[in-house]
Amino acid sequence: MGGHAVAAADLSRPLCAAVIKSSFRPHLPLLAAAPALLASLLQRLSPLPSAALAFFRALPPPHPLDASLALLRLLAPHPRHHPAARDLLRDLSLRHPLSSPLMLPSLLADHDPHVPSWLLLLLSQSARPDDAVRVFDQMRARGLAPDAHACTALLTALARARMTATARRVFDEIARAGVAINTHVCNAMLHVCLKAGDAARAEALITRMDAAAVPLDHFSFNTIIALYCRKGMRYEAMCVRERMQNQGIQADTVTWNSLIHGLCKDGRVKEAARLLTEMIAAQVLPDNVTYTTLIDGYCRAGDIGEAVKLREEMEARGMLPGVATYNAILRKLCEDGNIKEVNQLLNEMDGRKVQADHVTCNTLINAYCKRGDMTSACKVRRKMLESGLQLNQFTYKALIHGFCKAKELDKAKEALFEMVDAGFSPNYSVFSWLVDGFCKKNSADAVLLIPDELTRRGLPPDKAVYRSLIRRLCRKGLIDQAQNVFEQMQGKGLVGDSLVYATLAYAYLTEGKPAAASNTLDDMAKNHLHITPQIYNCMCTTYADEKETLNMLWAHSIERGLIKKSVYKLLHQARLLEST
Repeated sequence: MGGHAVAAADLSRPLCAAVIKSSFRPHLPLLAAAPALLASLLQRLSPLPSAALAFFRALPPPHPLDASLALLRLLAPHPRHHPAARDLLRDLSLRHPLSSPLMLPSLLADHDPHVPSWLLLLLSQSARPDDAVRVFDQMRARGLAPDAHACTALLTALARARMTATARRVFDEIARAGVAINTHVCNAMLHVCLKAGDAARAEALITRMDAAAVPLDHFSFNTIIALYCRKGMRYEAMCVRERMQNQGIQADTVTWNSLIHGLCKDGRVKEAARLLTEMIAAQVLPDNVTYTTLIDGYCRAGDIGEAVKLREEMEARGMLPGVATYNAILRKLCEDGNIKEVNQLLNEMDGRKVQADHVTCNTLINAYCKRGDMTSACKVRRKMLESGLQLNQFTYKALIHGFCKAKELDKAKEALFEMVDAGFSPNYSVFSWLVDGFCKKNSADAVLLIPDELTRRGLPPDKAVYRSLIRRLCRKGLIDQAQNVFEQMQGKGLVGDSLVYATLAYAYLTEGKPAAASNTLDDMAKNHLHITPQIYNCMCTTYADEKETLNMLWAHSIERGLIKKSVYKLLHQARLLEST
């Protein structure tokens, strides 16, 4: 190996002279085939970054990794060549995994403080937050501190990915690293707080900014106002707006929109409308979001007339309603059963080339399913797929519910199988509709076939499927079928959980079979399962009108030590309420 290095060094001298004289092109095939020689040559060209860059660009791709890294180190100290260095780094991050033995250690080596920050910035802006966090942690392990720009980008990427816990850790580490916490870094962390709904942390950060004389800008104020409005903290939001004005920062459209949205969310639509008047008086122009928020607010408040007036005002100001505006009005019309007006609005959307989205289609499907018009619901579903929109969990649930109401249980099951195949987990309500539908047709035993049908389609049911079927069968008083499903579940190697055992035991008590209930609870004890506060609350909610049987269940459970200590407090509170 040493001989190769010496030979490369010897050859690099005349080649370096050829590069300087721009007569290196005849030697390109040799250099491309000899990475060590290429790296040695680039090292000799360190005092001449422009010549090195021109030479490197003339090489036929792909460029060897070690040569690319050598050029990156060569360019980094020269501000004039920073754009080219960043482009080279971007290419490296796309072509080579960070786990490469040569890649990350070389990039983080203490050659120049710029390169690690560039890498962090690049990964953050490329929506690769996991890789970016890995680089950040490696930098800190080596005692390197990223610059403020890279820190801002990292926190922003983590906020977008909703990695809020990681973002909090990173921000604390940034502060410990001695990075200058400027307005942009703080704004990125405020954005994290907004995503997490963490008003307390946001307030602490604002206090910290004030103490460090870090100025708040429009983004700072708008973010904290949006957070307060989402949390229903209207008074606090108004106080922040007042502070904005006192500091000479005028509320902009984003500020007003957040305040209006907060009021509409709380059902205070008339107050929100007054804010619109104030907004216009302050010479801040409302936008599409402003009007759509208010239109949606009035629709949710049941005032479709005022919503339509606002839409007319919106159009008079030269703003055409978008799909979100139409969706708000469509939802209210569907709720009211005004299908004729719904069709008129859909025709208007077509005429204006406003493309329906998931919300539009799901609203229509849900409305048709509730009316029992499964033909129209399936027609919307077909158009939805033809336009490239994928069915989501809401779509499948609406269709299953509609088919069950229409007593088209085979189609309901088919929709269930499609739902599971698409990766969605049906909840208790979905199986309740199916069980109820089969019971109405006196075909409760057909429910027992659902797990096997899922298995045959390559979609083996999980514990949640069996649990939902058992719970609903018990609720319908079909304890034998529920027990059958439970035995199927155990035959598949799935162990029942606390809710399954508690539900079966309760059903046996209701049927006047205390021995079977006792056996079920004994099995629960053998499996080291317990009644937790969540199970207790679930059972109390499901069987709220049958307290006598519930008390029997709790008594049997206490005898077997199945009640968690935290549940005793809930039992005591319930008894106090019963005695008042």
